[in-house]
Amino acid sequence: MSGTEPILFCWSGGKDSAMALHLLLQQKEYRVVALLTTVTEGYDRISMHGVRCELLRQQAKSVGWPLHEVRIPRKCPNSTYEARMEEALRVFYASGVRKVVFGDIFLEDLRLYREKNLARIGMTALFPLWKRDTRELIRFFHAEGFRAVAACIDGKILHRGFAGRELDAAFFAELPPATDPCGENGEFHTFVFDGPIFQRPVRIRTGEIVERDSLVFCDLLPAEDDSPSCGR
Repeated sequence: MSGTEPILFCWSGGKDSAMALHLLLQQKEYRVVALLTTVTEGYDRISMHGVRCELLRQQAKSVGWPLHEVRIPRKCPNSTYEARMEEALRVFYASGVRKVVFGDIFLEDLRLYREKNLARIGMTALFPLWKRDTRELIRFFHAEGFRAVAACIDGKILHRGFAGRELDAAFFAELPPATDPCGENGEFHTFVFDGPIFQRPVRIRTGEIVERDSLVFCDLLPAEDDSPSCGR
């Protein structure tokens, strides 16, 4: 992409990352050098979201940037997470990258945590979605043609039936009133499979529903040629 300043993008594979990247690219002053994603060893899935790395790699290929996977152990201690993230960030720092982009919206403590860790190695953070109204963001998400599914939900807040559903108008209409529309408090996590930043949709189908530690995961699978899929 055009732009002069190289940046690293912290990519979860979800809708907030996708919208943040889309907005950032419209500014035309930055050049994305890579997507950075934490992956859980043993499971070979995106940490927290539980999406298979096979789909993550298809997603990165479609949006068109190299993917850098930071591998962390199951039940990762915070010290280990920070050490492995710092190791990855220093690689990009050595190549001239000084800014890292995140899709966070309003969690102040998380923003401060990210900024503190980056400051230790001389880097700063960008938050393209910061303080945007989450209802407006969902309208933007649909208006721009993004499509996503709920890969993981918090079973203490949402009915397990939300897991694996596409984030269409009915999904948001049926959310409990106290739920943040973007799931910013951890109510749900998503996988984006199509939108304006994609060269082509990532074809997926839904698999088994699994509950673990009050979280409900829908196993997303690559769609076979003759199977129903979300990504047309």
